[in-house]
Amino acid sequence: MMFIVAASILVLLILLAQNRYKPAVLFFGVSTLYYFLGLINLDAMLKNFINQSLVTLVLLILISIALEKTSFLSTLSEKLFSASFHGSLFRMNFFTLFASAFLNNTAVVVSMIGVIKQNKRHSASKLLLPLSYAAIFGGVITLVGTSTNLIVNGFMIERGLQGFEIFDFAYVGLPLAIVCSFVLHFVVKFLPEGNPSDEIQVQSYFIEAKVKKGSKLIGKSIKENGLRRLEYLFLSEILRDGRIISPVSPGETLREHDILIFSGDVREIALLKKFDGLELENHRHNLSFNLVEAIISHESSLVGKALKSSSFRTKFDASVVAIKRGDEKLSGKIGEITLQAGDSLILAIGDDFHQRDNLAKNFYFINQINLQDRLTRNQSLFVMLAFIGVIAGGALKLFPLVKGLFGLLVLFLIFGFVRAAEIKRRFPYELILIIGSALGISAVIISSGLATGISQVLQYLFGGLGVYGAFLSVYLVTLILTEIITNNAAAALAFPIGYSTSVALDANLMPFAMAVAYGASASFMTPFGYQTNLMVASVGGYGFKTFLKSGIFVSVVYSAMALTLIPIFFPF
Repeated sequence: MMFIVAASILVLLILLAQNRYKPAVLFFGVSTLYYFLGLINLDAMLKNFINQSLVTLVLLILISIALEKTSFLSTLSEKLFSASFHGSLFRMNFFTLFASAFLNNTAVVVSMIGVIKQNKRHSASKLLLPLSYAAIFGGVITLVGTSTNLIVNGFMIERGLQGFEIFDFAYVGLPLAIVCSFVLHFVVKFLPEGNPSDEIQVQSYFIEAKVKKGSKLIGKSIKENGLRRLEYLFLSEILRDGRIISPVSPGETLREHDILIFSGDVREIALLKKFDGLELENHRHNLSFNLVEAIISHESSLVGKALKSSSFRTKFDASVVAIKRGDEKLSGKIGEITLQAGDSLILAIGDDFHQRDNLAKNFYFINQINLQDRLTRNQSLFVMLAFIGVIAGGALKLFPLVKGLFGLLVLFLIFGFVRAAEIKRRFPYELILIIGSALGISAVIISSGLATGISQVLQYLFGGLGVYGAFLSVYLVTLILTEIITNNAAAALAFPIGYSTSVALDANLMPFAMAVAYGASASFMTPFGYQTNLMVASVGGYGFKTFLKSGIFVSVVYSAMALTLIPIFFPF
């Protein structure tokens, strides 16, 4: 049976790494397979979906709806930037650390992206990746700072062990976060400046326009039509009869139905309107106003679908007029591009756009679009103080944290700070499926003997270093997994190995659980391992090489701090 479990986990890893299927579907599918094979009974399978840590995570996500409506986050973030770049970076990092230690780091990063883009002093591409990294550092300071910590806590409770307290992570997380934040001042030299070049910008959007029938452009060359070199827009390709013409020579003659592919600053898209018979594809709205910039979220139903088959206009009353994916140069028609989480879109929106109830689930909006009512100053103060009070009460053990959060959510509902319709829209169904299924999968990995087998291999490889070698091996396995798949999935698959290793060595589980938690959050070298990395990848124009160059250095320092501090505060 161990070989069946091993084969299923290998297939799961491969499919997760391909990023073609939703992790929720994959995890639930494997969990269901184990149920049909008799490896887990129904009661145990269902019980995993009401795990205390999972309930705590869901409550935090729903309470964050009210926190996101407060004015403090955006107001404070706007005061971070001055003439000094390193002074601005220092303030931004520490603001992000503190906010991400207690709030949903996705919400923190979303609120900061717009502010960073609008600042006139410093290049956004020099600040956005440090923003994502700082959010990760902040998340490892407290139990509630990241879902990864809560997942590991859930695994411990599921095994009948005592979980973490809220500030158990601070002993390691706080010094680690402070040191790594200063490291970011060195890392910024690996990041692009983000200034427009003479031709294609690294951060350029992919925009397409079609030569309509009867256009005066037909029969004239690119140079004669004045399309060769527009301010901030560059004609990079022509799609003609199913083939791509690239590069485009100045003497190329335009034909009817040619599709022109431009790259550049989307703010200058209005330049194309002056050319007779040249119309933007995939739009039906007036482009002189109502342009919205959005990033496709991890939970979006659009992921893995082409625009043409996604019924985009019907779902959102909006049309995609431009798209960007990191520093990748996209080719082909917009309608045929398969969308990915983290893609940045420019939407031309209709009158009904703001009334759609599926926006928050599908997009992160980075140009401060008003999707929800803002709380007044007094309401914001009440919400923040109430949240801080519940966290403090839970930390002081005045009441269980889950009970305090549940009461707070009820209070927010009564006062109208959170509405039932918002809970319905934002309820994390997929995250519940992932974590609930992962708890069951983790139990099967342990009970089948697979975790013990992997643990024995790791002990053989690192046995010369004793217990510390086993601890190091668990951390490295988790680190590798989190760079290949998502952080939550890495924690789910690595915890059984850490657990079995601690049992085999008769060692304290706490340092091994910490190794899994910190290793799963150490996602710095790829854009897809952590959701905030994906969010800034397209906006900042970062490619895989940028993440690799900057992430290796950060990962080394982060790992050195974690591997040094964890055994000190949580002895074997």
